Amino acid sequence: MVKRAVVTGGGGFLGSHLCEALVARGVQVVCIDDFSTGEPANVPPDVEVVQADVSKPLRLPPSEVVLHFACPASPSAYLASPIRTLETGGFGTYHVLEEARRHSARVVIASTSEVYGDPLEHPQRETYWGNVNPIGPRSVYDEAKRFGEALAFAYRQQHGLDVGVVRIFNTYGPRMKSGDGRMLPTFFAQARKNEPLTVHGDGSQTRSLCYVDDLVRGVLSMMDSAEAGPVNLGNPEEVTVLEVAKRVIEVTGSGSEITHVGAMTDDPRRRRPDITKARELLGWEPEIPLGRGLRLMAGET
Repeated sequence: MVKRAVVTGGGGFLGSHLCEALVARGVQVVCIDDFSTGEPANVPPDVEVVQADVSKPLRLPPSEVVLHFACPASPSAYLASPIRTLETGGFGTYHVLEEARRHSARVVIASTSEVYGDPLEHPQRETYWGNVNPIGPRSVYDEAKRFGEALAFAYRQQHGLDVGVVRIFNTYGPRMKSGDGRMLPTFFAQARKNEPLTVHGDGSQTRSLCYVDDLVRGVLSMMDSAEAGPVNLGNPEEVTVLEVAKRVIEVTGSGSEITHVGAMTDDPRRRRPDITKARELLGWEPEIPLGRGLRLMAGET
């Protein structure tokens, strides 16, 4: 059983929920975050906080496991700081892997469904190599994560490091920033103000949305395993963006209407994970359907 864990990016949306779940297990947790996108208030009170930038050389405290979640993840953050995003995904992952190697710790790397780009395979399996524009506006995040995966497996091959890579599909829940450019916090913020919900394109593009509690269970299952991955973590319940907008209006009781704006560059048309590996290797699958998750995010029970 893990007694001490380090979470990089522990002040962010996913990282803070991981810290919370680990503390609930009785794990001693250290959060590493420079709070460039995360928030100190997100970190649970029983967690030790070290303010540091993983893209710079650093020393991590001894631990049995490192969960590497430090990286700008929202479009507004990585588009505003493209070089920093690449530095965090590249140098940051390198520094974390070096420290995990120094402590002989297992390290779980947070990758993303963005490595599949605008996929030509549907649903997406881990064997799919992707359809990514390497110089498009989203490429700084896509390529940072793709490089991080390559680096992790190079450390596994050359140094025998105990690595696990999870490819995280769209996740939602409390502590998402309303202005970070991601779909659900944007829709909720607009609905609560009775403003039009802005749907990019015709809204027929699909997403598969996983509630954060389910996602955290998957990451911890990966942490507890000896699997290297990559393993998809996400909810295979596929829904159009237009349908998501309608359901947000419904759960908030908003008087908002829906308005269509220009399609985003390189926006994936369809996204749905094949989670066969997660089921078979980790015994994991999501339990919270979208309707319940949206009610939870709206503050209902």
